[in-house]
Amino acid sequence: MARLVAVQQQTQPSLSLLPSSLSDFNGTRLHSQVQCKRRAWQTKRALQVSASSSKSILIMGGTRFIGVFLSRLLVKEGHQVTLFTRGKAPITQQLPGESDHDYADFSSKVLHLKGDRKDFEFVKTSLAAKGFDVVYDINGREAVEVEPILDALPKLEQFIYCSSAGVYLKSDLLPHSEKDAVDPKSRHKGKLETESLLESKGVNWTSIRPVYIYGPLNYNPVEEWFFHRLKAGRPIPIPNSGIQITQLGHVKDLAKAFVEVLGNDKASQQVFNISGEKYVTFDGLARACAKAAGFPEPDIVHYNPKEFDFGKKKAFPFRDQHFFASIDKARHVLGWEPEFDLVEGLADSYNLDFGRGTYRKEADFSTDDLILGNFLPLPSRN
Repeated sequence: MARLVAVQQQTQPSLSLLPSSLSDFNGTRLHSQVQCKRRAWQTKRALQVSASSSKSILIMGGTRFIGVFLSRLLVKEGHQVTLFTRGKAPITQQLPGESDHDYADFSSKVLHLKGDRKDFEFVKTSLAAKGFDVVYDINGREAVEVEPILDALPKLEQFIYCSSAGVYLKSDLLPHSEKDAVDPKSRHKGKLETESLLESKGVNWTSIRPVYIYGPLNYNPVEEWFFHRLKAGRPIPIPNSGIQITQLGHVKDLAKAFVEVLGNDKASQQVFNISGEKYVTFDGLARACAKAAGFPEPDIVHYNPKEFDFGKKKAFPFRDQHFFASIDKARHVLGWEPEFDLVEGLADSYNLDFGRGTYRKEADFSTDDLILGNFLPLPSRN
């Protein structure tokens, strides 16, 4: 008989936010006020650029999530930015909180190159004809997609790649650092192969490895998964103990890191983990989402996922394990610092997206209902 290990209406007030070094953990604490940081696309420390250092930059992607914020930063820094997309989505859209003036300024300056990156001949001819100084590859998944870009731009100054912390080999020793072993069989093996290709080609490359990314426009159901349940007043089902530790990084902090490596000699042929400063438990994340969005303390139900058949549906948006990475290298080498703490970042995401009634996916509570329908309360421990 399936039996759920459950906890309803958690009584601990802590969000289980952990410092980026477990050795210096001295308790959890939240800021008393939830505030959004200043303008969404401003950097904390602007790069020192001049008209002479303006670059012709190509962004592979740029209309969905990361590239939306990155392209604005680059345009504000005076660079000529071209977005390479299939043209299925609007090239620009005004963001919540963005002034009409700033949006008009951005829209008038960004360029578009329409095409399919898997049409390798088109990529070669179109990129060779236009020429670019720098390429940001935000949506590349396989090395074969990158090779035509390098062939088309033999004088490319820098190739900046969005990889993933998911490439690391699962380990008992955490947090993951850039020197850790990688898993050639991971679902992100294409990103590993791309990093190897860039190194073998001898180009000036930089690879960014985010952990879990969140923020306005997020098309992955990370914070949105929690917000749907909180809004509906439903319990939040979390696998196993709920003390699994993970890490989230705000998309605007990630975009800022991408700008920090541009033209930076210290970033040449280097890999950097990018994420938030603190780690958080699954239960703590549920409470952080509730606090950020102004919902009551959530009911949390723990369950054993091995006792259920969810088919092809995903019952929880995170891998059921400890998974977090050190951002020390980016801080020390690049001088980069995340601006958003977790609750502030979640508030920014909620206030500029879900809280306005916009989201990427409709709520689907079918796996929740399966879990809750089989719920058996634990016997009394009195």
